[in-house]
Amino acid sequence: MSYFIYGDKETEYLKSKDKKLAGVIEKIGHIDRLCYDDLFEAVVNSIIGQQISTKAHQSVWKKIKDDTGKLDANTIISMGREKLQAYGTTWRKVDYIMEFATKVQYGECNLEKIKEMTDEEVIAALSSLKGVGTWTAEMILIFCLQRQNVFSYGDMAILRGVRMVYHHRKIDRKLFEKYRRRFSPYCSVASLYFWAVAGGAIPEMKDYAVQKGGQ
Repeated sequence: MSYFIYGDKETEYLKSKDKKLAGVIEKIGHIDRLCYDDLFEAVVNSIIGQQISTKAHQSVWKKIKDDTGKLDANTIISMGREKLQAYGTTWRKVDYIMEFATKVQYGECNLEKIKEMTDEEVIAALSSLKGVGTWTAEMILIFCLQRQNVFSYGDMAILRGVRMVYHHRKIDRKLFEKYRRRFSPYCSVASLYFWAVAGGAIPEMKDYAVQKGGQ
């Protein structure tokens, strides 16, 4: 694994475009976020992690990695459904992973070609796989392929971070796209800071979201 790569060029650009984000970047400093170097592992890991806690996700993934080392399509197929399920994942996720591994093994899903695609093409290719939606594909774009300009409207933490920084009560698609244009071509870097804010990196910032039943 490695860290998401960015530096002064990206942060100085974002700071020049937005004073509030500039303040956030100054307060938080550089963010180290781990990335997967291997696309096959990133997809399998993402499927396993869906709709379970971070702790449970990490536990299942550690068991698999400790037992197998480097994970590839042949390893998954040789493992079989029962052994894969025994690590603690659901049968539905097992089927998604087995189907993905089979497609990779038989060349129906060419991971090397996917790496060369545009962001939009990667999202289309990955989200065509069972168990991989648009949000998962966007996270793989950032945390495996290290694409610099991904801004996910489907990510609740990013929306929360944007609300906290700009004091919005609600963020619709039109407003979100305004910010996307402002932060482009470094939306992924901006996302790192909104995630940090949403996670409490700046304690004095609060969420201005409309409460249920509120106006």
